[in-house]
Amino acid sequence: MASKEGGMAFSRKSYKLTSDAERSRVTGIVHEKLLSDYLHRVFASPDQGPAAATSRKPLNFQNLPEHLDQLLHVDKEEEESREQVEGRLGPSTVVLDHTGGFEGLLLVDDDLLGVIGHSNFGTIRSTTCVYKGKWIYEVLISSQGLMQIGWCTINCRFNQEEGVGDTHNSYAYDGNRVRKWNVTTTNYGKAWAAGDIVSCLIDLDEGTLSFSLNGVSLGTAFENLSRGLGMAYFPAISLSFKESVAFNFGSRPLRYPVAGYRPLQDPPSASLVRAQRLLGCFRAVLSVELDPVEGRLVEKKSSEWQLQGQPTILLTLAHIFHHFASLLCEVYVVEAVLMSFLLGVVEAGPPEQAQTVVHHVLDLLWLFMEDYEVQDCLKQLMMSLLRLYRFSPIVPDLSLQIHYLRLTIAILSHEKSRKFLLSNVLFDVLRSIVFFYIKSPLRVEEAGLQELIPTTWWPHRSPREGKEEVREETSEERLRRRAYERGCQRLKKRIEVVEELQVQILKLLLNNKDDNGGEASRYIFLTKFRKFLQENASGRGNTPMLCPPEYMVCFLHRLISALRFYWDEYKASNPRTSFSEEAYVPPQIFYNGKVDYFDLQRLGGLLSHLRKTLKDDLASKANILIDPLELQATTMDDLDEDEEPAPAAAQVPRTAAVSLMTPRRPLSASEKVKVRTLSAEQRTREDIEGSQWNEGLLVGRPPEEPEQPLTENSLLEVLDGAVMMYNLSVHQQLGKMVGVSDDVNEYAMALRDTEDKLRRCPKRRKDILAELSKSQKVFSEKLDHLSRRLAWVHAAVYSQEKMQDIYWLLRVCLRTIEHGDRTGSLFAFMPEFYLSVAINSYSALKNYFGPVHSMEELPGYEETLTRLAAILAKHFADTRIVGTDIRDSLMQALASYVCYPNSLRAVERIPEEQRIAMVRNLLAPYEQRPWAQTNWILVRLWRGCGFGYRYTRLPHLLKTKPEDANLPSLQKPCPSTLLQQHMADLLREGPDVAPSFLNSVLNQLNWAFSEFIGMIQEIQQAAERLERNYVDSRQLKVCATCFDLSVSLLRVLEMTITLVPEIFLDWARPTSEMLLRRLAQLLNQVLNRVTAERNLFDRVVTLRLPGLESVDHYPILVAVTGILVRLLVHGPASGTERATSVLLADPCFQLRSISYLLGQPEPPAPGTALPAPDRKHFSLQSYTDYISVEELGQVEQMLAHLTSASAQVAAASLPTSEEDLCPICYAHPISAVFQPCGHKSCKACIDQHLMNNKDCFFCKATIVSVEDWDKAAHASATSSAA
Repeated sequence: MASKEGGMAFSRKSYKLTSDAERSRVTGIVHEKLLSDYLHRVFASPDQGPAAATSRKPLNFQNLPEHLDQLLHVDKEEEESREQVEGRLGPSTVVLDHTGGFEGLLLVDDDLLGVIGHSNFGTIRSTTCVYKGKWIYEVLISSQGLMQIGWCTINCRFNQEEGVGDTHNSYAYDGNRVRKWNVTTTNYGKAWAAGDIVSCLIDLDEGTLSFSLNGVSLGTAFENLSRGLGMAYFPAISLSFKESVAFNFGSRPLRYPVAGYRPLQDPPSASLVRAQRLLGCFRAVLSVELDPVEGRLVEKKSSEWQLQGQPTILLTLAHIFHHFASLLCEVYVVEAVLMSFLLGVVEAGPPEQAQTVVHHVLDLLWLFMEDYEVQDCLKQLMMSLLRLYRFSPIVPDLSLQIHYLRLTIAILSHEKSRKFLLSNVLFDVLRSIVFFYIKSPLRVEEAGLQELIPTTWWPHRSPREGKEEVREETSEERLRRRAYERGCQRLKKRIEVVEELQVQILKLLLNNKDDNGGEASRYIFLTKFRKFLQENASGRGNTPMLCPPEYMVCFLHRLISALRFYWDEYKASNPRTSFSEEAYVPPQIFYNGKVDYFDLQRLGGLLSHLRKTLKDDLASKANILIDPLELQATTMDDLDEDEEPAPAAAQVPRTAAVSLMTPRRPLSASEKVKVRTLSAEQRTREDIEGSQWNEGLLVGRPPEEPEQPLTENSLLEVLDGAVMMYNLSVHQQLGKMVGVSDDVNEYAMALRDTEDKLRRCPKRRKDILAELSKSQKVFSEKLDHLSRRLAWVHAAVYSQEKMQDIYWLLRVCLRTIEHGDRTGSLFAFMPEFYLSVAINSYSALKNYFGPVHSMEELPGYEETLTRLAAILAKHFADTRIVGTDIRDSLMQALASYVCYPNSLRAVERIPEEQRIAMVRNLLAPYEQRPWAQTNWILVRLWRGCGFGYRYTRLPHLLKTKPEDANLPSLQKPCPSTLLQQHMADLLREGPDVAPSFLNSVLNQLNWAFSEFIGMIQEIQQAAERLERNYVDSRQLKVCATCFDLSVSLLRVLEMTITLVPEIFLDWARPTSEMLLRRLAQLLNQVLNRVTAERNLFDRVVTLRLPGLESVDHYPILVAVTGILVRLLVHGPASGTERATSVLLADPCFQLRSISYLLGQPEPPAPGTALPAPDRKHFSLQSYTDYISVEELGQVEQMLAHLTSASAQVAAASLPTSEEDLCPICYAHPISAVFQPCGHKSCKACIDQHLMNNKDCFFCKATIVSVEDWDKAAHASATSSAA
């Protein structure tokens, strides 16, 4: 207000009245009696009755100020008496004592009412205490962890272990452990949850202390409190690390006031009285209209009122807001008066009428109050509104949330208010993302879900042998399921009402047609949205201000709905653009510097590195020239971030300054326009959307991209932000919420087991029957609770609409990656998170939304699978991608992809040249790349075809429950003969492909099995020690991993021998004999280690240590058997003969290892004890469910063949002198001589050595050639020469 004196002169923006003459003219516009009646009606006294109407003094604008002062008068003595309340000591404004009333490390909010624990068990008290009377304060529980809330005296001493309630004269309630504390502890109250409000009440007249939870009394907690001289009690709290609360001592209206109890901080009673009276006057203005023609007052609805510029009404409102303006800057008045009035308007009528009234109110606020006053009022209004929405209890119809959201929509639909709030409040002061969140009810009873879903149901499944058997449901179960589904639909419809209101809020924030009074809302939103993403992506912001994942999930879904609405709306008015179903992010956004991706990793590495190495490609393909000054500045920043800033002319922004050449026509040097990229805060609409000669965000379009625009550029940036949001925390949260479904399954299984035990229990065992019945009741009650909560989760998180949103985001990423891939080397500029989102969103659709919704129901499902398969197949070995993490993610995604029939068929549907390229990359040497995942992919292509390799779970693990039946390793075998054929063709293709691949496989097998043997030796030694000791779980995990790797490598060798046996058996190939000898050596090593009686492997398997569950005889022995059968039984006669000779020639070969496979134990050595008669021996014949009769016959045939051949070799072998043995292996005779140095070894050793090294074993001279060596021939040649 310009003036606060009695004879005031108004000086408002749209109305001025500064002289008495002007006052007279305005007063004469209507009849004096009509004016008096109108003013008396508007400014009626609270005690004015009908009888006083005849004797009242006429009112006009000259005497109205005096009348208004009398109307707003509050007795000063009454006001002073309220300030001096007996029984309270301390400041009238009550806050937390952050100067001396605390113990430990705590983070206190700026308003000194919120606190976060930052140490083990910090304690803090308020600045005001009480010693007489009845008092109350409220605590908003922001996190539901360990806290003790209550009262203490100034003499209480706390530490990091003892807090409020742990000392004498301190009392506390702990809703985390559901106990009360005063030195000792007992059960009290009930559990609290985040969003609950705890009321702490103390009655020092009666000496009692009690607590309430969400307005429901928990009963008297303590009696006979110490009172008297020196005894005064402070509100206090002790809370553990990261726990947080917010106090309300009375600075805001109490949510749950209790009759007879006063808040520690008195409300501003005088201001409230004045504000209520002024609000009554304002209501009267809205409900009464002057009719100068008829000379009477006309009653009308508030929603029909309009500000038409009548001087009488303007003057009346000016007098009201002259007094109202200062009151609306007080937090308490805003929440108690203005908020209540606006909520009443929203609740009273339909949304359109309520919005009209709210708009009138906001128009008048901006008209009659100073801007800073309106802004402060709006800020407090939105803070109160957000607090009410966030912490309101969940009721069945969600009516509270609906009213708060409708009021938010009404406020934000007012253009001037929306722009102010968007620019200064929503993302800067408030965590406005809360408005898009629907919190899950932690207490099903209080949320009313029992009434909404009276009948509960849960699936009845019994997992057996790694798969789920769904038994046929009974008629009763069918009725329960249908009733449950109807309840879920009712719940979903109510949640959809809230979601639609949240989408309307985002539509208002994304409005780009409201640019009359400055920047449109959408471009303000883009600036704030990008900053929001940066804070959450970098993790460098204040941790409490980061957006929780559960909020981010809801925000993403609402943003996608609003984005697609505007996208398709633009398409309707611009037919040349695309529908949202065809949306993607154009690749030029990633390299033209128009959008800031902060420090997020690009596919090709750091952005500064890419700009240096790919500057020529940017110039030739995208017509973008990187400014040399920018490159130089980036280099200097890398060297020294603290150097002095460059002169203004040489300063370059963080994002690149580029010179642009329009790609459709050559430009001369004089026509080239230098475009400087602005920061997000500096950008205007033209910088984003572009203009006639400026493409905005799409500057630098490559020739592969179409010329016609997709949609508005601003929507492309919103889409890019939505993809980033999913990567930040949405996927993680979607996986976390699956835990509710897992809990239902676990309790359902426990209930079924209990019911089975009840049926089997003898009737005479009444004690057991009673305990089982008690357990059955507990499980049933828990399932009732969880099934209702699961209904909420399915409606709010995993609904069909949410699934379609994630599916749409997946398809957006696929198109973006495909378009980026076409740009060649510029693909390296794409941020890594696009590939991550493509991988993770597919995983979420497959694993998180079932079994209620199936991905197969989505439109274009098979096409999407094929496109994703093509991306994984091409980019898992893409040299443009340098990040180790993203390369590993691609490899793991491809490994998981080939485990499931639908996705494996999708891999088979991609173009043939892409399939062949993928297999070629898989067959590259294993060194210096993630070979374990590569090997796993090859194994999955073979699983179901190998010897005894048709199992889902290992036979010895069938009786145990899998941790997760959806794991890729637990899926049914689904081999791909098509990809196997590609592998065979490639191995036959060139002379170097097969040797290099198999050499790396054999090297890794040698390493993996050797590591495994070394680890189980350490484990066995630890287990045999007398003292108690523990084996490191990480060591057990690594040991099991090495075993699994050994088995998978053996399976790859089995596949290779089956598909291309000539690689090992056709000795016309230069490396075949060497590969066969190496293979035989490793197979004999594995057999000897695993099959020896009472050996190390056998003892460790018998221990059955946690973490070594997969270590057993079966998987590794059937893999070795499969290789031997392929070599010795299925091969041609010549190949069988060669394989037999090589196998028997290996000095490690033992026939008893082959006999062990069929259960024929090794005969005991002389002088040793006979084995126990009940000892079970391993035999393939015991696994008839996994090994066919035909396969067993092949093993018997192999054993007979090796027995015969071994006997023949033993009879024909001649003793060999030591000097004729290979000096490297001492297993084979010397058969090769190296040139030019002349050193000798066996062919196997030198051939294996030359695969990796060209230097001589002994003298390190470079070996030029290797020649055959025959001692007898060499001796005869020497004698003839002599």
